[in-house]
Amino acid sequence: MQAAASVASGQKKGQRRGGGRICSPTGARIPGLGQRPYTADLVSQRPQLGCLIEIVETLALTLIIFVVIQNFIAQPYKVQQSSMERTLMQEQYVLVDKLTPRFDAYKRGDIVVFTPPEDWVGADHTPFIKRVIGIGGDTVEIHDGGVYINDERLDEPYIYKESDGSVQTTDASQERWVIPDGDLFLMGDHRQDSADSRAFGPVPVNQVIGRAWLRYWPFDTFGVLATPTYAAPSESPAP
Repeated sequence: MQAAASVASGQKKGQRRGGGRICSPTGARIPGLGQRPYTADLVSQRPQLGCLIEIVETLALTLIIFVVIQNFIAQPYKVQQSSMERTLMQEQYVLVDKLTPRFDAYKRGDIVVFTPPEDWVGADHTPFIKRVIGIGGDTVEIHDGGVYINDERLDEPYIYKESDGSVQTTDASQERWVIPDGDLFLMGDHRQDSADSRAFGPVPVNQVIGRAWLRYWPFDTFGVLATPTYAAPSESPAP
């Protein structure tokens, strides 16, 4: 009787109501029994409205960056004319630099994209792409099938070559232009298929959108557009 009472008493002492710890008859704790299972705290979630505002902010910032790049740094253009063949072919894409011309003036040989004179603007307002031949202060002359800057004939390795390998000559109805300061004399490399300064005269620099410097599509034509290193005097001869 005393032994039985002792066992019963031991069970009462080692067991608590309501899920207390459970021990063996000898008093040792039984691992894992009677313990409350672990549950992670609930993770608070940002309200849906807050997530929507964050998405709108991200899109707005992306749009601002895109507009800044397009208007002040660089912009892609698709070549839609044949006047720069074979340097640039139709359907190719070029990247136009709008930033460096703000502190690095256009030079002879640069390829530029510009807004043509009003009488030459098409219905789709497509910009023209040509090469800088003369800058402000130059005297440009075209005769004997070539171009002369301040009485020196230009070496123009970029001019369109016919299928037989012969180089096109350069012709014009007018032979001589004195380029005002702040203007550029522009011509296409495909001299027989280019509406350029020979027809509409020098173009003001403020009508130039930027300098084409990289051809990036199709990818197999990827490359920097080289600027020729021919030299021409910076001083124009007296009229």
